[in-house]
This record gives sequence, structure tokens and C-alpha cells, in this order.
Amino acid sequence: MPGNHHAGLPDEAFFTPGTSSFTEFLAAHRPGLLPTAPALPAGVRAAPGRFPHGTTVLALTYRDGVLIAGDRRATMGNLIAQRDLEKVHPADEHTAVAFAGTVGLALDMVRLYQVELTHFEKVEGVPMTLAAKATRLAAMIRQNLAQAMRGLAVVPLLVGYDLTAPDGGRGRIFAFDPAGGLYEKLHFHAEGSGSPYARGALKKLYRPGLTRREAALAALQALYDAADDDSATGGPDLHRRIFPVVSVITEDGYERLPTPETEELARDMVRQRAARPDGPPATAD
Repeated sequence: MPGNHHAGLPDEAFFTPGTSSFTEFLAAHRPGLLPTAPALPAGVRAAPGRFPHGTTVLALTYRDGVLIAGDRRATMGNLIAQRDLEKVHPADEHTAVAFAGTVGLALDMVRLYQVELTHFEKVEGVPMTLAAKATRLAAMIRQNLAQAMRGLAVVPLLVGYDLTAPDGGRGRIFAFDPAGGLYEKLHFHAEGSGSPYARGALKKLYRPGLTRREAALAALQALYDAADDDSATGGPDLHRRIFPVVSVITEDGYERLPTPETEELARDMVRQRAARPDGPPATAD
């Protein structure tokens, strides 16, 4: 019926030609639904340890594409808020995003980003380029700067398989800062409080041409090292059967490694650590 409202939006909003950005559509008609809308009154800063915070996520390129992984722990100060948090999500068929930072805002931002990419493709008839996807996510993070300055930062990690890039360079990794700065990373990267330890492990273990299994083991080793030195990062929980999320993106699209495969790799890694607590040495090549 004329005059009906859908989710508070006037009917004409859905039929008026406009931007291919769903974020801009919401900003024009329902800005309060944006995850970057102020969650705290002006001048108020979030008290440390009052909101769940997620770490650690990482990515590395390998022979067939790019791998992205994350631990499962969320913390509130010195408390474990959640043991099985999902920090790695598909954004579309050939793109995935993981996050460190304020969990509630991060999950809303990921969902909005997923809709953003779908909306663009439906309106324009073609998907965004991978570089454009990274730029669009950077703009969304920049809109959250006021929240980040109040202690509610979200720092995503974006990976994708670039079908237009030359062979050997199709797996790509993009990092961001809380102000929306965009940086493409070569070979590997990590974000979150455990990232210095994860990057150190990847620096030791990474080499070009890794197989999927080798890349997954390197990611699990890096997350194990992060958990070993950072209390906010969770390692494999063998008793509860909670393991890191490991996903790959290849020419065939996004795939999350099945839990049995991740469990087998994690248990293999833990057995290796029993014999060598400091982990495998750097490869000779």
C-alpha cells in the first residue's frame, strides 16, 4: 500500500535511482543502522575491558591462492568472553575478511561489507575489482574513526583471489589502520594483539610455493606462537575440540577447511610441539 514503510524506509527510497553503494544508501535514509553510528555519547571513551575484543588473525599466500586464519578467543580485559568466536568470514566468492578489535562493531561491519559487495554487483551488473573492494572497506573503516578514538577500533584483514592478476600474483593481502589507511602486504601479514608473534613465526616458516597443507600448518604454527606469548590469543582447544578457523581462496572460490581437516592438522602440530616446544626451524631455502 502507498505510504507503507519497510524497516522504517519510505517506499520511494527503494525505487529512486542512486548510488551503487549500500553504505551510502543507508547513510542517506537510515544512518542509525550503520555500524559506524556513534555508540557512545560525545566525549565518552570506552572503559578498558568492558567490550569483547577479538584477536589474532593472519593471512599468507601459497601455491594455489591465499589462506586466511584466525584464533577463536575473545577477551574482556583479563576475562575470556568467548572461546569459539568466528573471526574469518567470506565477503563474496573470491574475497574474505577477518577482524581484530571490538567484536560487536566488527561483526556489523563485516555483514554490511558483505551486503555492500552484493549490492554493487546487482546494481552495476559486474563485481568490483579486488582493489576497489579494498578501497571500499578502507572507506568504511575511516567512517569508524570517531569510535576508534574512543577505544572501539576495528581492524580488518582482507584477502582475495584476483582473477585479473598475472599467474603467481593472484592471491593478495590488504591491511588497514584504524584511520582507514590501506596497505597491500606481500606474502603474509597478521593483525591483533598476538600479531607480532604470529608475524615472527611466519617470517621463519614462509616460503614461496607452499602447498595448501604446508600453508595451513604454517598458519597454525603462527597462531600457536601468538597464543604462547599473548594471553588474548587462544590456541587449539583439544578437549573442547575448538580449533582456529582456516580458509582458502583459489580460482574455484572461497573454502573453509572442514573441521576434521583442521583438527587433524592442529593435533599433528601439537604433537610436533611436544617434541620441539619452540616450533620448527626456518627452512634452509
